Amino acid sequence: RCRENNRYACLFYSANVLLSLLVTFILSFFLSSSVTLYGVVLDAGSSHTAMYIYKWPADKQNGTGIVTQHSECHVKGGGVSSYAGERGGAGRSLEPCLDQALKDIPKSRHHLTPLYLGATAGMRLLNISNPIESEKILKEVGSKLHTYPFDFRGATILSGQEEGAYGWVTVNYLLENFIKYGFAGHWLSPGRDTVGALDFGGASTQITFETADVVEDKSNVMELRLYGRDYHLYTQSFLCYGRDQVLRRLLAHLVKNQGAGPHVSHPCYPAGFNVSMKLDKVFDSPCTADQMPTPYSPQDPLTVIGTGHYQHCLANMSKIFSFDRCSFSKCSFDGVFQPNVTGSFMAFSAFFYTHVFLQRTTGITVTSPTLLEGATHTVCNMDYQEMLKKAPDQKGRLQDYCAASVFIQVLMLQGYGFDELSFPRISFQRKAGDTSIGWALGYMLSLSSLLPGESMGLRKALRPEAWAGLIFLFVFLILIVSGYLLLKTCQKKDSDSII
Repeated sequence: RCRENNRYACLFYSANVLLSLLVTFILSFFLSSSVTLYGVVLDAGSSHTAMYIYKWPADKQNGTGIVTQHSECHVKGGGVSSYAGERGGAGRSLEPCLDQALKDIPKSRHHLTPLYLGATAGMRLLNISNPIESEKILKEVGSKLHTYPFDFRGATILSGQEEGAYGWVTVNYLLENFIKYGFAGHWLSPGRDTVGALDFGGASTQITFETADVVEDKSNVMELRLYGRDYHLYTQSFLCYGRDQVLRRLLAHLVKNQGAGPHVSHPCYPAGFNVSMKLDKVFDSPCTADQMPTPYSPQDPLTVIGTGHYQHCLANMSKIFSFDRCSFSKCSFDGVFQPNVTGSFMAFSAFFYTHVFLQRTTGITVTSPTLLEGATHTVCNMDYQEMLKKAPDQKGRLQDYCAASVFIQVLMLQGYGFDELSFPRISFQRKAGDTSIGWALGYMLSLSSLLPGESMGLRKALRPEAWAGLIFLFVFLILIVSGYLLLKTCQKKDSDSII
C-alpha cells in the first residue's frame, strides 16, 4: 500500500505498468491475428505453365474478397503436355518456379501451404491421343511436387466445364459479387448480378454465365451454392477452339483445300510474311486429324505465304465452325445448346491480349460489333512491315493476330450471339486489382475451406490498420493520464518543499 507522500508517484508507476500490459496485449493479439497463410496453384495450360501464389489472413478463412495474389511465375518452354515422350522433362520444367515459391513463402509456412496442379486442354488432348503418356506425365509432375516441402494435394486434369466454372468463380469473387463487407461490420449480400466469364486459352475456349433459362443439355448445367445462395450456371468448353489449335486447324483447312503441295497461300497471314515448316507441325494434333491429306508424310516440307486479305480470311475461318446443325431449340455452333447471353461478361486470357493488340495497332477501342469488325479488317489488311512498326515487341506473334481477331469476331458474334446491345457489356481484362484472372483462384477457393456454401453470420475481424489506430488511441490516452499524474506529483513535491 502506497504511503501518503508517495501516492502520486505510486499512481504514475501503476499507470505505466498498465500501459505496458495494455500495449503488450494489443500487440500480441494484433500479431497473432495477422498471421498470413498461402496457397499455390500451378496452371498447366496447353502452351505454358503458370504458378500463382495466393495469400490470406489466417483468422479469416471463411471470408471473401480477402484472398489476394502474392506473386506469380511463368514456366519457360511449352506446357507439360509438350514433354510427352521426354522422361523427366515436365517435372524439371517446373523447378524454377517452385524454387521461387520457396523464397516467396516464409519457410515457417511451407508445410501449411496447399499446392495444387491443374492441367487443362493440352492435357485433355493428350489424354485423347495417348492416355498412357498423359498418365505418365501426371505421375511425373506429382513426384516432382512431392519433393518440395509444401502440402501437395494432387495433380489432375480439369474437365472443360470445371475450367469454365472455376473461371466464373474467380471473376465474381474478385468483383465481390458473392458477398461484401458492409460499413456496419457485417458480411452482406451486395445484391448485384453476377458476371459471365469468357476464357480463351491455347487449346480450348469457355463460356460460363448465370441464366434463368432452362438449359436443355444437362451436360451444360453447373449448380453451385455459395454463401447461402444457389447459382444456376450455363457452362460450355469448346476443345480445339483455343488460339493455338484454331491457328493449326485453319492452316490444315488451307492445306486440304489447296492440296498438300509445298506452297500454301494464307489469307490471314500478312502480305510479306512467309514461313517454312514440316507437315507434322500442322497435323500432329487430334484437332487436325480429320483434315490429314492422303497420302501423308510428316516430314514433307510446307511453305506458307501470307496474302493479307480480310474477306478471304473471314470466309476460311468460318469454315471451321458448323452453324447448320442443331438438335435443340437454339445452338451456338457445332450442335451445342446455348441460351441467350444475358448480363455483363469479363473476357480474359487471349481475348484480352488480342483486344489490346487491336487497340494498339489500329487506335480503335473495341466496344461494339461494328468496331470489332472495323479493327479486325484494318489489321488483316496490314502488311508485315506495317505491323512490325506498330508492335515490334510482338515480332514472333504478328502473323497470328489477324486470324485470332477474325476468330474472336466469328465466335462472339455468330457463335455466342453477342450483338450491339450485349457486346458493350463485355469487359476485356487481364487482372482485377493485383490478381490475374483465370480459373486458378476459383480452383483453390473451391477445393479449400475458403469458399463456404452457407451464409456468414459472424462479424468480420478488424483490419490491421484499425488495430493500429486503436493502439495509437490507447497509447495517446495513457500518456495524457501519465503526464497529468506526473504534473501532480511535481506540484506535490514543490508544495512539500515550501512547507
